[in-house]
Amino acid sequence: MKALLCKKHGPPEDLVVEDIPDLEPGDGEAVIEVHAAAVNFPDALIIQNMYQFKPELPFSAGGECAGIVKSVGAKVKNVKPGDKVIAMTGWGAFAQQVKADSRALIPMVGDLDFVTASAIMMTYATTYHALHDRANLQKGETLVVLGASGGVGLAAVEIGKALGAKVVACASTQEKLDVCKDHGADELINYSEGDLKQKIRDKTDGKGADVVYDPVGGDFSESALRAMNWRGRFLVIGFANGEIPKIPLNLTLLKGCAIVGVFWGDYAKREPMNLMQDMRTLLGWLSDGTIKPHISGTYNLAEAPKAIRALMDRKVSGKLVVKPQE
Repeated sequence: MKALLCKKHGPPEDLVVEDIPDLEPGDGEAVIEVHAAAVNFPDALIIQNMYQFKPELPFSAGGECAGIVKSVGAKVKNVKPGDKVIAMTGWGAFAQQVKADSRALIPMVGDLDFVTASAIMMTYATTYHALHDRANLQKGETLVVLGASGGVGLAAVEIGKALGAKVVACASTQEKLDVCKDHGADELINYSEGDLKQKIRDKTDGKGADVVYDPVGGDFSESALRAMNWRGRFLVIGFANGEIPKIPLNLTLLKGCAIVGVFWGDYAKREPMNLMQDMRTLLGWLSDGTIKPHISGTYNLAEAPKAIRALMDRKVSGKLVVKPQE
């Protein structure tokens, strides 16, 4: 089989496509023929040895995928060869085959296609956990989304609307904001123009945000926190900006607000039954059109480094997907 390999830590341009032996499942594992693997920000970090998970070299990046079960281990009872599944792998999915714990596989339902299926788990499941579980977002509250045109950002726009919130989308260009509007955002803020704190207050009739969803970090985090409503919840999703902000904690005292961490990867491991319930909700919303991943490009294995580079350079709206069989 072919795989996009990281043989030394560094930029995506150092990745190479090579032939490697086909995979064999362990007792509780399934080997999946990968038909689509979404590109996510952790992929850019893991190849640079900057992520919390550090696989041994050489390895393939790619943390989520959709495909067909090729073979299963002796103790596997829940899936069989030929089943279409969604898998969260951590790494390894930028290849024609990947191994996964069979218990973590999610059946594809209805006429769901591989590309869409590959793009739902990490961004939408992270965001649903953040907004529903960690923030307890309520109908009628105001949600402010930073980096709203990215994969998790657009998921937050759509899920925020599904939960009944007023959604204020923040992005750096009008083109990106137009994408947010198409996905349901009620108000738009170009945070490259003017004071973000004041713009949030203007869009919320002076009350401020009930929930801030921040996958970006950097300077805008503090500005958004300063625009929180009383009892607001500030969700720490990630640091795509590359800078981890240092927040003055007196702001949480003055506003009676909370800073809430969202580590979906550990949640998925610690609370698998809750994750499965989340996925049932999301797949139902996907089926009825409540959510729809925005796929802005697909790539074969040889082109995948370009996809990772585009994500690193923040040139992507929605999701990019690698199709290893092409």
